[in-house]
Amino acid sequence: MAVGIINSSVANVSAYPCHAPMDTNRFDDLVLGLKEALGTCSGLTSEDVDVDHLRRLMRDYDSDPKEWSRYAMGDESRGYTRNLVDEGNGKSNLLILVWSPGKGSLIHDHGNAHCLMKILRGNLTETRYAFPEGDEEKPMRVISERVHQENEVAYMADELGVHRVSNQGSDFAVSLHLYTPPNVARGGCHIFNVETGKKSHIKTCGYYSAYGKKL
Repeated sequence: MAVGIINSSVANVSAYPCHAPMDTNRFDDLVLGLKEALGTCSGLTSEDVDVDHLRRLMRDYDSDPKEWSRYAMGDESRGYTRNLVDEGNGKSNLLILVWSPGKGSLIHDHGNAHCLMKILRGNLTETRYAFPEGDEEKPMRVISERVHQENEVAYMADELGVHRVSNQGSDFAVSLHLYTPPNVARGGCHIFNVETGKKSHIKTCGYYSAYGKKL
């Protein structure tokens, strides 16, 4: 699958010369389905979310780049880009992340929110760590490491530890992320030093693009 380079550093991840048509497709149906599953009532908390139902919706979607490529804006100078697709009646954030070859995220938590990740293109390596305990500085303990392949769906929450995601391949990878509630977008998250376990708070996690338009 080819990746076109725009302005030398920005990648539009698509194997097709044209964006997907504006009429609805299965990806649009997935976005709507996730929104409907979360409902319209206020006061959503982590306990209100039917994770299994959301996971099934994401798993049942068979990735087709013609349908989601208009959201997939990448930048080789960054580890990854965060591209907003939908805000789910204000109760979630649905993002497409484009991962640069050989790069990845810092170790981070999820602000007491659920995170579902579906691989839309390529493979991504997820490394999970135990939360640091006490004040002693020491290397963080790895719980698990797994390579998630195209169309797989992974789940992460603070009860399971903290993690980092990386693209260890030689080409761009793309993933779809659903955060419920959207706590990280509103209040930021913590990142962790793998050698010492020391954490720092990031107040905002901005977007590279929103609704198919670069910011």
